[in-house]
Amino acid sequence: MTDQPAIVVDGNRIPLLGFGTWMLEPDDARRMVAEALRIGYRHIDTAWIYRNEKAVGDGIRDAIEAGHVAREDVWLTTKIWVDHFHRDDLMKQAEESAASLGFTPDLLLLHWPKPKPSFEETLGALNEAKARRLTRAIGLSNFPSAEFRRAQSLSPARLVTNQVEYHPYLKLSTLKAAARELGSSITAWSPLAQGKVADDATLKDIARAHGKTPGQVTLRWLIQQEVIAIPRTSKESRAAENFDIFDFELSAEEMDRIHALARPDGRLGDWIDPAFKWDEEWA
Repeated sequence: MTDQPAIVVDGNRIPLLGFGTWMLEPDDARRMVAEALRIGYRHIDTAWIYRNEKAVGDGIRDAIEAGHVAREDVWLTTKIWVDHFHRDDLMKQAEESAASLGFTPDLLLLHWPKPKPSFEETLGALNEAKARRLTRAIGLSNFPSAEFRRAQSLSPARLVTNQVEYHPYLKLSTLKAAARELGSSITAWSPLAQGKVADDATLKDIARAHGKTPGQVTLRWLIQQEVIAIPRTSKESRAAENFDIFDFELSAEEMDRIHALARPDGRLGDWIDPAFKWDEEWA
């Protein structure tokens, strides 16, 4: 199935279900990207710091050569690492990432907010990379709402997404509201809470009602919010399972039950610079 739900942001059609490659070694990344595209995924996410951009590009080429997909049908995202936020360093990495991938990425993100260099310099460089056609669109990753708004105020181009940790154990109301106000979107990394959803009683109960797994229910919960989800796996069978979420729908009551699972200690990956802080959702 390739006719899957997508969100349109600033004229860009981004599939709501993607395939993530964080912590995939190059051989696994190449194999799994090719398999994901064969299954029907049309959105692939990587980053310079993952050290697998070349393998991701090779996997896309493998899928193209096998006739499973055309390049223009794949939304490809990579990220600028925080050590490369000065203008010259950012431009160099944008060029290197495109060369490693073998394709111009569709989306280039700033991986985490950083107090120095200035937002003005880094956002200016990111826009320059877009103007030089080193990417089709630009965005952010791991920016709290205040920094999200500030970054957009400094960016002539729309920041089309903010990629952050999001799953049933996190409340993201403030950031989702900011994305809507800014005409942007949210992309969820670790959407399955690093496997924790598999043992959740509420998710198991909802899953039984639909003949699905807790993971499938969680991914459906995300895309019904028009949140982009990028689950990662090294198993072909799990990639196929994660993709099989387009033949059922959660009720409003089921959506609310999953939202109610959020808790103050739900964050799993807190690597934000101490100069910044996450939105306070529990005051």
